[in-house]
Amino acid sequence: MSMKIEDYALIGDCHTAALVGKNGSIDWLCWPDFASSACFASILGDERNGYWSIRPQGRKWKSSRQYIPHTLILETTFETGQGAVRVIDFMPTRDENSDVVRIVEGVRGEVDMRMEMAIRCDYGQTIPWVVRTEEGVRAVGGPNLAFLRTSEETHGEDMKTMSNFTVRRGQRAWFTLTYGKSHLGDPPATEPEEALRRTKKFWVDWTRKNRCDGKYADIIERSLITLKALTYMPTGGVVAAPTTSLPEALGGPRNWDYRYCWLRDATFTLLALMSGGYYDEARAWQDWLLRALAGSPDQVQIMYGIHGERLLIEWEADWLPGYENSKPVRIGNAAAKQLQLDIYGEVMDAFYHAETGVRSLREEDFQIWKALIEHLRTAWMLPDEGIWETRGGPEHFTYSKVMAWVAFDRAIQLAEHHNLDVPMEAWKQTRDEIHEEVCRNGFDKRKNSFVQSYETRRLDAALLLIPLVGFLPVDDPRVIGTVDAVQKYLMKDGLVLRYDTSKGSDGLPPGEGAFLACSFWLVSALHAIGRQREAKKLFERLLKLCNDVGLLAEEYDPKHKRQVGNFPQAFSHITLLVSALHMEGDELSDRRQGWHSKQGKQTIREQIARHKAHGGRVRKEKRSQTKSRRVRAR
Repeated sequence: MSMKIEDYALIGDCHTAALVGKNGSIDWLCWPDFASSACFASILGDERNGYWSIRPQGRKWKSSRQYIPHTLILETTFETGQGAVRVIDFMPTRDENSDVVRIVEGVRGEVDMRMEMAIRCDYGQTIPWVVRTEEGVRAVGGPNLAFLRTSEETHGEDMKTMSNFTVRRGQRAWFTLTYGKSHLGDPPATEPEEALRRTKKFWVDWTRKNRCDGKYADIIERSLITLKALTYMPTGGVVAAPTTSLPEALGGPRNWDYRYCWLRDATFTLLALMSGGYYDEARAWQDWLLRALAGSPDQVQIMYGIHGERLLIEWEADWLPGYENSKPVRIGNAAAKQLQLDIYGEVMDAFYHAETGVRSLREEDFQIWKALIEHLRTAWMLPDEGIWETRGGPEHFTYSKVMAWVAFDRAIQLAEHHNLDVPMEAWKQTRDEIHEEVCRNGFDKRKNSFVQSYETRRLDAALLLIPLVGFLPVDDPRVIGTVDAVQKYLMKDGLVLRYDTSKGSDGLPPGEGAFLACSFWLVSALHAIGRQREAKKLFERLLKLCNDVGLLAEEYDPKHKRQVGNFPQAFSHITLLVSALHMEGDELSDRRQGWHSKQGKQTIREQIARHKAHGGRVRKEKRSQTKSRRVRAR
């Protein structure tokens, strides 16, 4: 029986990441980077597909865990009748090779421990050739090598590496597993205590830059650490999640590979990092974006590999039964070739915000986004697959058109501000045409709400972003009607669905959990339209869905009361972070002198409305009492 998804915690080195269970087992690790094949894949199968566990012998134990404050270093404490031990798991920020370090510390009494390791290359399929050397245990599988060094005696048993050892109070045992290329020989040894000191310093120094404080400071910091951990440091790309095929519905086929960089997710991440004051990461992402966009504007993809790769061929690992028999297990993502018009708006909005937060506009930036906008002048009229990457065929998705409007609106503002040479009148005419068409074809008067596409009357939670991107004012009756309709028709057990999968066809069988980002969007939408009490109540409920170490998957299954989907999910943490900033901004407005008037609070609301729910910048220490330049709202 698999552990629940929320029973896992994340460790990583900003190149790749591993999932560690409450039972002390590492059940997922792709080496040497996020997009590599997994050497521990039991989360998608069973122990035959690779794992590495350290826990007390026998079954009579209980565990609790936490991260060392301000770090990604995990501490799991096991309590037994004989005593207690603490397992410290982390991945040091790397120089050349990647390591997983596990230190076992005696806390109380005397505890008999057992270590089991089964490396299985190629997503749990290939048993490596394992030999013992003077330094430790070497496992070779084709081009990959993993080298285990430890303070304890090990032996082979049933195609696994085992160790039985005892830890007393004050004693420490250690294990290091280092990745290397098999043709280069054994990788150098890592000194565990020095690696622990260095890794702790890295994370503490990084979190010290965080500018967010207040009631939600801890959960904001944990979300920022998670986003940093999902960043591929060499290129600045941010993966949507470190996993593949954790199901959106238990036992179903909605299982996707999220170990890639979505333009949409990465843009949200840029704005979230800027809100926290992490401009180096924002600049690195901006550079990644420019490299990924290089080429013909009609070949822009919705996602890329961590290095900017375009070929993300989707295939199925049919030897893996999937998490709780959720098949198929997919590697790669065919949605990379879909047309999704909203990404043009996301990219342009990123350029717009990056100019004030990251750097001033450069000539190469201008030439890239000018070409994108010129391409969009004709492309915006096409049907697309939409933000949710449906596989039921193209439609004229309302949100896609809204974001096409955003692309032109931001481009126009940038061009006007810098007096750039662009076909301004043509761009303004296109912007106005899109706005008129969306209001005419994307709004259902009977529902008093915007709808998912021109072809249907289905609702879509993405439409909560309409006021937050400035497409309509926050007090427009159509905005209020859309928020009310989402609450009435798309909420299940108090959480927001992306859309109703039982109505219409998205190319897959119906059924999935509540997409957590949508509920955070509702928090931001309610806050923006002045319903702060409702927003805070929903936000506080969402926080309770985080697991014991503050992590969220993509979705939540209200029926089974558990997290589902890939884990941890950048999208969930970005929207959580920004909703928290909105909530903190509201509390700030009650504390800061000069913001007690009705007009003052309206100004804060307007400032939030001019940003996306995923990117509003709330700077407590530098908030101005004057209105900043607003996006154009028609």
